[in-house]
Amino acid sequence: MSSPFLNLQGDPIPLEQVLGSGGSAVVLLQNDMAVKTPLRYLWSSDSDVKANLESLRREQDVYRRLQDPEDDRSDGIVRCIGFSNEATHLGYMNNGDLRTYLATCRPSQQLQLTWFREMARTLSYIHDRRVLVADIASRNFLLDSDLCIKICDFSEASLLPLDSDMDAVDDNGYTTRIDIGLLGAVMYEVATGNKCEIDLFKDNSPTDGRAHWPERKFLPSTQGIGLGWIVEGCWDGEFSSAHSLLRALNSVSPLSSSPMAKSRIIPLLASITDAVRNRPMTTIIGALGLAVFTLIIGRKKIFISRDHSFPL
Repeated sequence: MSSPFLNLQGDPIPLEQVLGSGGSAVVLLQNDMAVKTPLRYLWSSDSDVKANLESLRREQDVYRRLQDPEDDRSDGIVRCIGFSNEATHLGYMNNGDLRTYLATCRPSQQLQLTWFREMARTLSYIHDRRVLVADIASRNFLLDSDLCIKICDFSEASLLPLDSDMDAVDDNGYTTRIDIGLLGAVMYEVATGNKCEIDLFKDNSPTDGRAHWPERKFLPSTQGIGLGWIVEGCWDGEFSSAHSLLRALNSVSPLSSSPMAKSRIIPLLASITDAVRNRPMTTIIGALGLAVFTLIIGRKKIFISRDHSFPL
């Protein structure tokens, strides 16, 4: 049976080969590889196909930037096997995308934490390679046969100069903070099983094409959610980088003594670590004093309102 898609030669693509499609590409299963080709329908114009082909080639440049076998953080990106002028050949992930998986399966709390750490670790690598992802969503994370999670789809990504200051970079509203916020939405989906769509253009005027992070009232509640404080930290800018997010996740144990304390203390310590790097000693001493004060306040709150345990 034929699909609605055509290859670049104008031949129909068999439906059984189609793994998925997006706004500019269709992904096919061929020779145990996921082959990404420009999107083309029977009714597509030549200009549409040309734009989709250009998008594919821009994404290939991103994949080239992100290939670094000497940095094991690159393992969190779907393996790129090779390129041609009209296709990108990727490793086939036979458990499909995360959003589809979550529709029928509930991962264990330990697996959720493993995924979150790998996501943050991979994002730290991507940002270190001076790339903004922009389109971070559960549909763009794939699972292999061992349920290891990897990110794919860089069709909306920004490939930045290698000397860019990632704390200051802004590509039409897209920043590292936007990437981290979107990753928080993926974590929310994993933790709750509920889809979480973030509209970065919700309140824009017709002439404003910049991305804007929405106000908190437009985001779902994280109350009662395991690791909800991590999601909140992604959404409110508490984590200044993917590195600080990863440090917070690495501090989590299967049973944490107090969500109330951790929701304030761990993100603060991660932010302090970022802030004092390469700073004068007086700044470091002041920051440590603030951390000690916060710990004391946190312990008082725990004493007043103590939980027995906090599951992931």
